[in-house]
Amino acid sequence: MLLRIAMLLLLGLLAACKPEAGPATPAGPAAQPEPATPARPARIPAAAERPTLRIATLDGKTFDLAEQRGKWVVVNFWATWCGPCLKEMPELSALDAMREHVVVIGLAYEDNTPEAMTAFMKEHPVVYPVALVDVYDPPKDFETPRGLPMTYLIAPDGKVARKYTGPLSARMLEEDIAKAGGPKAGA
Repeated sequence: MLLRIAMLLLLGLLAACKPEAGPATPAGPAAQPEPATPARPARIPAAAERPTLRIATLDGKTFDLAEQRGKWVVVNFWATWCGPCLKEMPELSALDAMREHVVVIGLAYEDNTPEAMTAFMKEHPVVYPVALVDVYDPPKDFETPRGLPMTYLIAPDGKVARKYTGPLSARMLEEDIAKAGGPKAGA
């Protein structure tokens, strides 16, 4: 009996920031960028290299990815129970506030109510919009997260420039924006 309890506790620790269902996705201490055209699950069309996203945010507004053309967009899937997600939120907020060419959208990927999420955001404020994503009906043009945080960097032309699995920093994003032809950090 003690062995079963120990095994369950170990499995719980190993699943720290992974959703309860689906195969595990490895995530190290730093986010690993993936190519812009990774193998995608069959339900995601190849046309999703220019994803669409139109979603209601907690502040009652609508975020439309198409309206962000001309800017770099950071689409960040996260959850309130994910420690690395919470750790990167202040950096993403600072990046959004300090860089006119960067827009961040937070997609809370969890089974929660808008009221509970609004209360949580009062305790963990950010300057960027946050939307609550239905885990049973996630945005069609993005892969279903199998580990959190999961972040997409969308180029000004609307194409996916990078996908990250695991925590990342504003510096990493700025470096990748510069490598992809965008402004250098601090510009």
